[in-house]
Amino acid sequence: MKIKDGFAKREIAGSFIVVPVGKTAMEFNAMITLNESAAFYWDCFQKDITIDEAVEKILEEYDVDEERARKDVENFIKMLKENGIME
Repeated sequence: MKIKDGFAKREIAGSFIVVPVGKTAMEFNAMITLNESAAFYWDCFQKDITIDEAVEKILEEYDVDEERARKDVENFIKMLKENGIME
């Protein structure tokens, strides 16, 4: 799974936002605000990785159990897919 090209994460005044860039800006007329965890998940999915690989990265970065990490990643992916951002 990988985030589609045409989106960029930016940090503005301590907040993370996702904005469309290039041709995508004509098709996707919105911004998405990410909390710190979601910004980390975003970075994980810049490359084509599996959910299991993302969960492993989260477990290395955060003090969270595997079940919670997996649920959070699955919810994040669902949000990206609903917005047409995930390949």
